[in-house]
Amino acid sequence: MRLNVTLPFSSSKSILETIAGLFHPSEQIDGISQLGSGNVNDTFLVTLNRSASRSAFVMQRLNTEVFEQPELVMGNLLKLGSHVEQRLAQKPPELLGRRWEVPRVLPTLDADSHWVEHQGEFWRSITHIGAATTTDVIQDDQHARELGYGLGMFHHLISDLATDELADTLENFHIAPAYLAEFDLVLSGSADQSCRRIAEAVSFIEDRRNGIDVLEQACARGELKRRPIHGDPKINNVMIDDASGQAVGLIDLDTVKPGLIHYDIGDCLRSCCNRLGEETLDTKNVSFDLNLCRAILEGYLSIGRSFLTPEDFRYLPDCIRLIPLELGIRFLTDHLSGDRYFRTTRPQHNLDRAEVQLALTRSIENQWTELKSLIEDLFRECETAQ
Repeated sequence: MRLNVTLPFSSSKSILETIAGLFHPSEQIDGISQLGSGNVNDTFLVTLNRSASRSAFVMQRLNTEVFEQPELVMGNLLKLGSHVEQRLAQKPPELLGRRWEVPRVLPTLDADSHWVEHQGEFWRSITHIGAATTTDVIQDDQHARELGYGLGMFHHLISDLATDELADTLENFHIAPAYLAEFDLVLSGSADQSCRRIAEAVSFIEDRRNGIDVLEQACARGELKRRPIHGDPKINNVMIDDASGQAVGLIDLDTVKPGLIHYDIGDCLRSCCNRLGEETLDTKNVSFDLNLCRAILEGYLSIGRSFLTPEDFRYLPDCIRLIPLELGIRFLTDHLSGDRYFRTTRPQHNLDRAEVQLALTRSIENQWTELKSLIEDLFRECETAQ
């Protein structure tokens, strides 16, 4: 049988066919195509013919330079999937009239493992959430509320999953002081500091060095606590039902681990409230949309008000400002390091990305009073509702 295989730049048709055949009978496979636009892993949609029990599944090559212990990532995915399926079996009232799916890890054909190693590469397959799509740019306020609802529901479903059951698969992930220390180290050995764009970005970061540990200090004081988090809930990781427009699940769960839910909330707002998207080159017009921020938080709090504390609310403005600054530091560090972490498609791609995030940080700072007032209003509304 001849397969329809749409190739990315880094994989061959024969390798993809071989790997897919280890997870599913090859005679049932119709096609393989690249899926999504992730910056770390390679992801493919494997479509199946009518003789198969499902219409498709997702096949991924895990980036082991980023996830150095992939077996721990898989352990987290299996625990998360089992936990959420048990919660869904109890029919949570918050999901009345809605569907919700969690991507499940699929075993190999011999059922001996949930992943394969082929030519030094780590591959796995997971279920595909059908009749739903993602976008890179927000559509409207209703879309915004569903994105917020989706993250709130995800946090709700894993809120009783013990953090000690999850491995820390990415040490220092979202720990802003650690990223700043890495940036300082890379910068000290870089020969690119004379570039005007880099010099301006470095100056911007230097001016905001104090206070970059605001969330970690709050955690150390016991004001915030670590819980299970998604780790990367950006806009294109929330699946939206094609027919209803409702959020139906979160994907790309490799970064699930213990952390502060503020990381997730800040990252969701960072990726959603910049209407130009993080890949824009029009940095002068990058702005943080407070109306979208309110809509997303309203959706989130429709679920999240049941588990957020007053201290959680207190630090929401700080996380909204900190996460784009943190990501700007990471993009700039990667640019200075030779683009070793984030996948790029052109020269200075990560520098472009860094400038977008720093511009978004500036926009948030310029609206700081309005942002704090917005959060205070939402807090009062939640208190009234309870």
